[in-house]
Amino acid sequence: MLLNLLVKPGWVVAENVVQDRIGHEAFGTFAALLNFTLVLASVSDLGITQHTTKRVAAEPGFLPEYFPTVLPLRGALGLLFLLVMVAGGWLMGYRGHTLYLLALIGGGLLLTQYAQFLRGAVQAHQHFRTDAWLSVLEKALMLGLVLLLLPIGVTPDNYVAARTAAAAFTFVLLYALVTRLFGRVPWRPRRAQATELLRGSLPFALITLLYGMNERIDMLMIERLSSPKEASYYAGAYRWVDAVMMYLWTVLPLFFAKFAHALHRRDEQRELLWFGQRVATVPLLFICAFVLFRGELLFFQFSRSSPAEIARMTLCAQLLFLNVLVHAFFAIYSTLLTSTSHERPVSWLVAASIALNIGLNVLLLPRYGAVAGALNTLICAVLVSGGYVWLVQRRAWVAVPWALLARLGLAFGALCAAWYGLQQATDLPWLAECVLTGLLFVGLLFAAGVVRVGELRAALKGRG
Repeated sequence: MLLNLLVKPGWVVAENVVQDRIGHEAFGTFAALLNFTLVLASVSDLGITQHTTKRVAAEPGFLPEYFPTVLPLRGALGLLFLLVMVAGGWLMGYRGHTLYLLALIGGGLLLTQYAQFLRGAVQAHQHFRTDAWLSVLEKALMLGLVLLLLPIGVTPDNYVAARTAAAAFTFVLLYALVTRLFGRVPWRPRRAQATELLRGSLPFALITLLYGMNERIDMLMIERLSSPKEASYYAGAYRWVDAVMMYLWTVLPLFFAKFAHALHRRDEQRELLWFGQRVATVPLLFICAFVLFRGELLFFQFSRSSPAEIARMTLCAQLLFLNVLVHAFFAIYSTLLTSTSHERPVSWLVAASIALNIGLNVLLLPRYGAVAGALNTLICAVLVSGGYVWLVQRRAWVAVPWALLARLGLAFGALCAAWYGLQQATDLPWLAECVLTGLLFVGLLFAAGVVRVGELRAALKGRG
């Protein structure tokens, strides 16, 4: 986690610089190609990675028996999906050099996916320290290569080549490491084993596809239905959303395991939900308020963009961070549901959200571009979150902490009102403004009853 926290901000900053250097038109096309390949690459193994990791952890004999089938099957699926990517790009109207870039991006992503599959074997055999370093290796390599490109001039071509080279190096290194740890695995595919693997893995593939489409389809549709520039504005804003959401995707898996452990104990699940509500929500409230009132600071590196372009990206960021706010309040309800055998209704909710998002995009993107994409994402997040809350009450039979939700909402509303008043009454530098509002936010948490002095004393006494 610490390694990712160190590398992720550096990558966000580097990609901001790349976007500014190559221009919004070119970067918008790249972002659309990348997100198209991300949707397909996420299911390129048809769920084999998750299924294999689970089997290796549970069955020590699975690796030597099945890997002679798994490795070539995984490679064949990668090549098949690369062809699907290129064919899909051609059907959507990409031609010539753009199609070549699509193939290069897709090839790099498929190597990344194969590397993640190999990491599953490392994880399942409890080599967690090694896996931690491997998890950031590719991003660190990409960051280093991009920094080397900046002095000589970054272009779409050499930027894509750098990303693909980092993915290829990571894959080769990881394959050599797996061979050293577990011995050389011969490629001897067996049809019966391949059929068994695919049957067990397809449910994972469906869930991955739904969540992958839900997050990635907007940029592709903006580029196709509006313009590459509009896709670039959205990409610049979404990059910060992706970085901030890493907090939730780090915290929520911890509660996933705890909810699953308390499967038939609703009182314990309720206590976990009420505690997790604060852990998931409180840190993101201040960040979302910061973006609403100081969102332009996210784009300080865009020296070659016009004020109108920065204003456009800022508006997209503000709408997308309202989406983050919704997730901060309600993503833990999805975690509770999926950890307690309610995956099917959650999947239906996500599928309905995707259908609504696509419909709204078709209607609004041609006229309103990136702003419509951000607004549509927010609308779908609100609706699907309402579904999560209803399912928690009606299917999981766990009490929703309405009073706590009200207190959190009150604290956020008071913070926004105070921030607005401070901006209207003073002309403070942004840093002083943020420090003052941050201190005020701490006071509001106590005043609203989100955090209690007694709880802090008990926690401090427990540590002592």
